[in-house]
Amino acid sequence: MASHHLKRLMLLRHAKAEWQAGVADHERSLSTRGHHDAALPGRWMVDNDSIPDLILCSSALRTRQTCTWICAELGDKAPTPKLEEDLYAARPEEILALINRVPATVTNLLVIAHMPGVQDLAMRLASVDSNEDAVMEMASHYPTSGLTVLEHDGAWAELDGRDAALTNFVVLRG
Repeated sequence: MASHHLKRLMLLRHAKAEWQAGVADHERSLSTRGHHDAALPGRWMVDNDSIPDLILCSSALRTRQTCTWICAELGDKAPTPKLEEDLYAARPEEILALINRVPATVTNLLVIAHMPGVQDLAMRLASVDSNEDAVMEMASHYPTSGLTVLEHDGAWAELDGRDAALTNFVVLRG
């Protein structure tokens, strides 16, 4: 892969949320553990030189709260997140359609969304050049705060299937 064209896609499942009686799924908030864990992906991004240029975030409360914690960790390097109604309960092809419209100037993209969409999309995109251990771990269990990192040597508009190397799958818990 030619590094001058390399794009990094980070797919994050939101942090742990509460199950609250009488609260609509879209309005579920993070649990105590979720509030604690939500900052950890941001810290990982800083430590691994993976600061996003753009964040696409589901409009659900738990994803917005996760995003707030991540941006706090990124500090002044945090981009202004873009809320996307279409990421809530999105199927992999719907998430990919949003990614395909990302401007070419974006090198590092973070998408904060939900299961099963994030896992299904990561499986769809993972090429034969992927880290096999990371693929197997991600495929078998994708818990809250799970972060998949993929690299693609091409335009966002060209990203489709089996054309991104899955380099990391990390589960960030405190």
